[in-house]
Amino acid sequence: MKHLRSIPELGVDGIVRILGLATHMAEVNRRPVPKVPALNGRTVVSLFFEDSTRTRISFETAAKRLSADTMTFSVSTSSVNKGESLKDTIETVSAMGVTAFVVRHKTSGIPWQLSDWTDASIINAGDGWHQHPTQALLDSFTIMSTLERTPSVDCLSGLTIGIVGDIRHSRVARSDIQAFTALGAKVVLVAPRTLLPPAVEGWPVEVSSSLDDVISELDVLYMLRMQRERMNEALVPNLGEYSARYGLDDRRAKMLSHDALLMHPGPMNRGVEMLIDPASLPNNLIMQQVANGVSVRMAVLFDVLGGSETGAGVVS
Repeated sequence: MKHLRSIPELGVDGIVRILGLATHMAEVNRRPVPKVPALNGRTVVSLFFEDSTRTRISFETAAKRLSADTMTFSVSTSSVNKGESLKDTIETVSAMGVTAFVVRHKTSGIPWQLSDWTDASIINAGDGWHQHPTQALLDSFTIMSTLERTPSVDCLSGLTIGIVGDIRHSRVARSDIQAFTALGAKVVLVAPRTLLPPAVEGWPVEVSSSLDDVISELDVLYMLRMQRERMNEALVPNLGEYSARYGLDDRRAKMLSHDALLMHPGPMNRGVEMLIDPASLPNNLIMQQVANGVSVRMAVLFDVLGGSETGAGVVS
């Protein structure tokens, strides 16, 4: 795999391959010294044009644990602020011997454009409202490993996953839907009509406007935050009304099945979609998602930068 730009481009076989590699990487991360020489001599650049904490640090940690060299490109102090084009920036940094770019940008489709300007691999860390493939992979891995299932094309079969909140502006939701359904899960989108994408009728999902109607049927409750930074209009009357209808509070927590899993991609808006402390719930996987992000991104880097398909060489 030369690039990882989207879940559809990866395909179900690619998803399963990454999940299998992530299983090996999780074993590496449990070692007293979680580092292997698998990518020694490779250089990975973090190129983030949007703010990020979890994804950027997770990728940089993953690269270092595989012994790759890392570079962090600071947009705020770069020549971009002097008028340098994105094409010139990519070509300049590529000339330094870069092996892969991990890219986040507010414009959908940028990872495909960048791949025309460099011979380095492009890994999409989020492009506009479009895709966030590594988040979908780590979410799939978190569910699969928590339920002690093995990587396969049907490893999420039989599960009903409810994705709740601002789906319209969420690249995480789009990638998760594609990954979850490819692995056999049933996905239910829960949101007011104004926070659903216009073309949702063509997606392989069910849709509900009431969280109370579906919450007891869910095996996984996946909460999303309101992405107000991407909104240019008022899509809900007010946050209080939104929280009353779609927030996770004590009453709704009691409606969950006793073994239902709780997930959130972060950062959480406490008091909006999350009205209780998620740590109080026994099957809260939010911190496990963060931990698994390193293993999954190690798997992606290893796969993209020329590792073996089995990952056997990683754990030796």
